Amino acid sequence: MKLYVSHYGHLVVKVYNELHMPSSAPPSGPKIKKILLQLGAQIRARRKGFKVSAVGASEAAGISRMTLNRIERGEASVTMGAYLSVISVLGLEPKLTDPKLSKSKKDLPKLELNFETKIKLSEFPQLKKIAWQIKESKTLSPQEALNLYERNWRHVDFDKMKIKERKLIESILKFFGKERLLV
Repeated sequence: MKLYVSHYGHLVVKVYNELHMPSSAPPSGPKIKKILLQLGAQIRARRKGFKVSAVGASEAAGISRMTLNRIERGEASVTMGAYLSVISVLGLEPKLTDPKLSKSKKDLPKLELNFETKIKLSEFPQLKKIAWQIKESKTLSPQEALNLYERNWRHVDFDKMKIKERKLIESILKFFGKERLLV
């Protein structure tokens, strides 16, 4: 407990905990609490899997052991920077996903590509649009599709692209060992 004297000479008493305790958690619903609990559990499991002590992980992340403990419990009052420091130290990467896209992606069959795969232009509107000069063929090889996407990307309307076509691009990139289109 600390004693303070106000401007008017009155004695003001402040409780130590009131001044020095962590901030209270922002209001969050059950969905946020569940996500934070899962995130904390993943962080803890990763740390334990590496057989890293709480002290070692917290020192490497530049936070206190108590803050690490609060992160592993999924507390909402811990700063995002502290969460990201621990995530980085443990060799993890945060990834944000659009739930609408991820649900519909699960419904699509995986596209297994090989060098004999023929991609039907009629199934991929944006690819068909940039393949306007191809008159004879109604199909393309994965290499031809990749070349067209890279060469004519400025003509692709990504906002109008259907999920199936986005999945095709991901599959082509994965097949050729690329992380992104060279556009």
